[in-house]
Amino acid sequence: MSDTTPRPDDGALARLAERSIRLITDLQTPEGAYPASPTFSAYVGYSWLRDGSFIADAASAAGAVDSASRFYGWCADVLERRADSIRWIVAESRAGRPPAAEHMLPARFTFGGEDGVDEWWDFQLDGYGTWLWALVAHLERHGLDGDAYREAVALTADYLLASWQRPCYDWWEEHAQHVHISTLACIAAGLESVARAGLVDDETVGRIRVEAVEIHRLVAEHGTSHGHLIKWVGSTAVDGSLAAAIAPLGFTDAASDVGRRTIAVLEAHLVVEGGAHRYLGDTFFGGGQWPLLTCFLGLAHLEAGDRERADELFLWAASTATPELDMPEQVPSHLIAPGMRQEWIDRWGPAATPLLWSHAMLLRLGIALGRIDPATLSAAVAQHTPIPAARAQEEALR
Repeated sequence: MSDTTPRPDDGALARLAERSIRLITDLQTPEGAYPASPTFSAYVGYSWLRDGSFIADAASAAGAVDSASRFYGWCADVLERRADSIRWIVAESRAGRPPAAEHMLPARFTFGGEDGVDEWWDFQLDGYGTWLWALVAHLERHGLDGDAYREAVALTADYLLASWQRPCYDWWEEHAQHVHISTLACIAAGLESVARAGLVDDETVGRIRVEAVEIHRLVAEHGTSHGHLIKWVGSTAVDGSLAAAIAPLGFTDAASDVGRRTIAVLEAHLVVEGGAHRYLGDTFFGGGQWPLLTCFLGLAHLEAGDRERADELFLWAASTATPELDMPEQVPSHLIAPGMRQEWIDRWGPAATPLLWSHAMLLRLGIALGRIDPATLSAAVAQHTPIPAARAQEEALR
C-alpha cells in the first residue's frame, strides 16, 4: 500500500462490512438474483452467473445462508428451464457439430431468468463452472443437503463437459477467439467440486475425472509461460483474474512453483501502489485499478501464507469505498489508458458504483483474514429489516 493511502480504522471497516452485506441482501431480487449494480446503465436489470456466484459465496461466508441459497435456487431454475436447449447443445457437440456461439447459453440473465434482449458478449463458460464450485462450497460450509440442485447440476456438468475446450469470451467479455486459463480454472473447480460432493451420478463422475485431468494437462502444457499462468492458451500475458485460479478456486496450488510464480508476476505486472489492474493494455474506463481483483490477489497471497501482504491488499480495497460506503468496479488512479476514460463515461456513464461483486470480495477476503467477523454480520442481517429490492435500488440511485 502506498504511504499516502488512508488506512481505514477498525470502526470504518466494520461499517463498510455491514454496509456490504446489507447491500447484497437488500438488492437481491424476489427471484433470488443479485444485480451486478443498481446504478450502472449497462448492468441494470441483469445478473451474471459468475459475478453472482462469487457474491453468493461471500454472502454464504458472511452467514447470510438464506440469501446464498436463494441465489443458487435461482441458478437452478434458470438452468432447468433450458434443459432442452442444453441437451441439444450436448448432443450436437458429441456428434461433432458444436453449435455456433449464438446458440450457446448466455453469461447473464434478467432477474426473471430470461435471456437478454440487447446485444451482449454472451458466450462465456466461466460462470457455469463458478456456480457449481460456489454451490458446493455453500453446502459444505453449512452442512446443507444438495438434492434439490441435482437436475441443474447434472445439466451444467454435461454442458461443460461437452464445451470446455471451446474458445469463448473471458471474464471481461473480450477475446472470444481464445481459450482462457481463468475460464478453465472455473470449469475445472466446478466440475471437480460436484464430483467430490456426489451431486452427479457415477457415470458423470467418471467423465469429470477424465476431463479434469485433460484440463489440468492443457494448462500445464499450454497455459503457462516462464513458469506462471497466462491469460489464454498461446499467450505470454497475464490477467488479474488468474489470482482466482489460486484462491478461492484452488485450481492451482498456492504453494506450487506455478502458484508462487503467478502471484509474483501479477504483483510485478499489474499492481501499482496497492491496487490491481485487469491486464496491461486495458482501456475500459481508462484501465483503472479494480478492488475485486485486488481482493482475489489478497486471497491468493493468504493461501500462499503471506498474511501481511494479503492484509495490505485488503486495506487498499477498503480504502476505495466512497463516503457513502459504496465500492466501485474500478478507481481512476494510475490509469493505463487515461485518454479512453471519458469515451466510456460518455457511452455508459460513470464507472459502476456500487458494484456488488466488489463488496462481496471485500467481505470474502476480510473474513478469511479475520478482519471481519461473520457472526457479527450474520447478527446484523438477522436484526435488519430488509428494504424491498426496488426501494433499495431507488436509494442507491440517489
